[in-house]
Amino acid sequence: MKMAASVAPPIVSLHGAGVRFGTREALSGVSLSIARSEFVAVVGANGAGKTTLLRALHGLLPLTAGDRRVAPGGPRITMLFQRPFLVRMSVLGNLKLALWLAGVPRRERLGRAEEALARAGLAAEARRQARELSVGQQQRIALARALAPRPDLLLLDEPFSNLDVEFRAQLSVEVREILKQQNTTAILVTHDQHEAFNLADEIGIMRDGAIEQWDTPYRLYHEPVSRYVAEFVGQGVFLPGTVLAPGHIRLELGVFQASTSDWPQGTEVDVLLRPDDILHDDASPLQAQVLHKAFRGAEFLYTLQLLGGGRVMSLVPSHHNHAIGEKIGIRLEIDHLVAFGRETAQAR
Repeated sequence: MKMAASVAPPIVSLHGAGVRFGTREALSGVSLSIARSEFVAVVGANGAGKTTLLRALHGLLPLTAGDRRVAPGGPRITMLFQRPFLVRMSVLGNLKLALWLAGVPRRERLGRAEEALARAGLAAEARRQARELSVGQQQRIALARALAPRPDLLLLDEPFSNLDVEFRAQLSVEVREILKQQNTTAILVTHDQHEAFNLADEIGIMRDGAIEQWDTPYRLYHEPVSRYVAEFVGQGVFLPGTVLAPGHIRLELGVFQASTSDWPQGTEVDVLLRPDDILHDDASPLQAQVLHKAFRGAEFLYTLQLLGGGRVMSLVPSHHNHAIGEKIGIRLEIDHLVAFGRETAQAR
């Protein structure tokens, strides 16, 4: 597994970390390092171990294997949850209370609280009762409260999941900007991979308590290390292929060069094709029939059937509005040919 690169000592790291609840292993052999000022995300299906990992990084859960290390001096860590958990007092009062609990001297509390509210766009709401505001505003208050003590590390446990889609996207981007301005390290746990890809510098894909791949969003999408990651991240289909010679794979669409030559001739493989690998081209002799189309505003996502029976997907600008059943010209433009052996399901 790739570990997050860091010139300075990481702010927090796990080495072979494991957490067990009775007979169930919730975390298994996890090793990762988080550098200062990074915004990273952890995604996975329900029950993959995301929240367990977050709490292990915080130190709230004792490890049953491996160890946890933090930067010298002990970083200040705060956590932002799905629900704001605001106290029945004013917005400003909530922040001043958090600063008192964090041990900030009384003479600094008002200024720090007002500064945090201004950053969160809540200066005008300072005197209002916190629990009377909208859900979105309450989550902003919770964020300002978490950042007011100026933590070194902020842990976000699906903090936007209770918001509507439009406001969720807006607030998540604003949160990233605030964190970058304050130079705060952050770890976001979410089941929404689109949210993670929009916000994070690096992302860990979790599966059954372990990290399947830790990488940049680009590499996770284009260079998945396992079939699980390939299927979990983004959209795509698998076309059967056969290794002809070292480094060459034959598909229904032609013969393509692979990045490695580990498989012997005749090996049966599955090749991952993303919608952006299949380009619409009216001049191409290669034809495919439109089986389904999904309108996405600027583009259509077409599901296409090849002449040999295989299916692929293609993103096409929306001014190319083809009918179901119509045949269109396509061509391939593959920068990263990712193939998986039928038996091992490991990428080559």
